[in-house]
Amino acid sequence: MSEESNIDIYRRRFLSGTATVAAGLAVAPGVMLTEVANARAPDEAVTGEVRWGMLIDTSKCDNGCDDCVTACNEEHNLEGFGRPDTDAQWIRKVTLKDKQTGHVQSLPMLCQHCEYPPCVDVCPTGASFRRADGIVLVDKHICIGCRYCMMACPYKARSFIHETLQDQVPYAPRGKGTVESCTFCVHRVDQGITPACVEACSAENHNALTFGDMNDPDSEISQQLEQYGSRQIRADLELNTGVRYRGI
Repeated sequence: MSEESNIDIYRRRFLSGTATVAAGLAVAPGVMLTEVANARAPDEAVTGEVRWGMLIDTSKCDNGCDDCVTACNEEHNLEGFGRPDTDAQWIRKVTLKDKQTGHVQSLPMLCQHCEYPPCVDVCPTGASFRRADGIVLVDKHICIGCRYCMMACPYKARSFIHETLQDQVPYAPRGKGTVESCTFCVHRVDQGITPACVEACSAENHNALTFGDMNDPDSEISQQLEQYGSRQIRADLELNTGVRYRGI
């Protein structure tokens, strides 16, 4: 069987929601979700009882740190081709500057996993879709590369693949001529493991990223949101994002 056929099989299994991580695949020991009891079993349907989300504390996010970006690239084997403007970026660091005070701060920008995602609204084939648990994904089999979703996304969180890709990982199928973006490391989340970016941030004791079930009042993210509050990027669009920020 050819390498392309193998990759295609992995894609079908992943997108049908029936695959687990391939046998023998080395998954680094991750920080387990505090909501591990809510982790979905491989044969269990996704449910709207859970709303996965991420809280980013910008006061803990160092301007010169890109551990989250590096972890994401390594987890999904996102290689660069020397074109910063078009290379795949599932998460990137952006700099905000207050023009009046000169205050500068850095924060990670990724797919915001909106409750009402514009990318889904404009997709002509249904390739862009939102799972019941709030994770927004792209079905590479029916993505036609029109890039309407890229134009609709107010966060510039999606990338288009221009090259034929090599050495793909089975849990993150990618393809030339398709659009992709942050998946919240869905392959890890479904096993009760935190996304790679959160794990990397915690490993360095920055603890700027908190991930969990926003529908569970006892989860760490819900308690922090209640105690400290947060802001949405472009809250005026009323998208009810799954990614929230503190300190901006």
